[in-house]
Amino acid sequence: MSNTLDASGAGSDTPNLDFAGTTPYEDYVQADVLTHLQHLRSDDPGEMVFLVTTQVMELWFTVIVHEWETAAKALREDSIPVAMDALKRSLRELEALNASWRPLAQLTPGQFNAYRAALGEGSGFQSAMYRRMEFLLGEKSASMLVPHRGAPRVHAELEKALQEPSLYDEVLRLLARRGLPVPEAVLERDLSRRYEPSPEVEAVWTSLYEDPEAQHDLHRLGEVLTDVAELVWRWRNDHLVATRRAMGAKTGTGGSAGVTWLEKRATKNVFPELWTARSHV
Repeated sequence: MSNTLDASGAGSDTPNLDFAGTTPYEDYVQADVLTHLQHLRSDDPGEMVFLVTTQVMELWFTVIVHEWETAAKALREDSIPVAMDALKRSLRELEALNASWRPLAQLTPGQFNAYRAALGEGSGFQSAMYRRMEFLLGEKSASMLVPHRGAPRVHAELEKALQEPSLYDEVLRLLARRGLPVPEAVLERDLSRRYEPSPEVEAVWTSLYEDPEAQHDLHRLGEVLTDVAELVWRWRNDHLVATRRAMGAKTGTGGSAGVTWLEKRATKNVFPELWTARSHV
């Protein structure tokens, strides 16, 4: 950080405080916009924590989507180091995202009920950026576009993500280009549908783990993907626990099944064959 000059032209330890318009920091970060996005709908002081924490989660979703899209593009171009860097950054970002549950993790039913009505029909499953995360993980579902029909730009972005290869699709295509026997049925599958586990893909990962030095970079890629999957699983479970603590088994906001729906999500493995292959090594 450079020092300003005093009247004599000598260096000064005083930072520049006089700007013609807004500060360069504000121009870059847009902090004034961010800190005035909180429009409370109740008189309960706890609503601010809930709202800001949710907004912070949305920002982390945005960063993670950026990292996974960067990794997917790099894998398409056979640039494994670039993909690995993006995936490793996303691990730290997922850890920060998961830590976002801490301010909400010990909400009592009474505390949550004090401002729950302010949410109306709002629910986290309506988050478009979280949906893009799920699509990148292979959890595709055309029905999840329906809530966003009233927002053309958001709907178009989700429609594009639905039709594009997921991060895992790009990994499997890379494995095939490296000579591993990934089935054509997997490579040519309907990309708009949820990825389903394949015994043949499981066998491919088993072979890579049985001889990790044969294609060391692919083995390392598998381990980083497993790290991603583990942190996604932890996110889902932390969500489940926080929800169960705040509202028990009641119907969720937006008409969702609440805890029941989250329990089903928590049992699903991301990149499934990376987990099942370990039983055969």
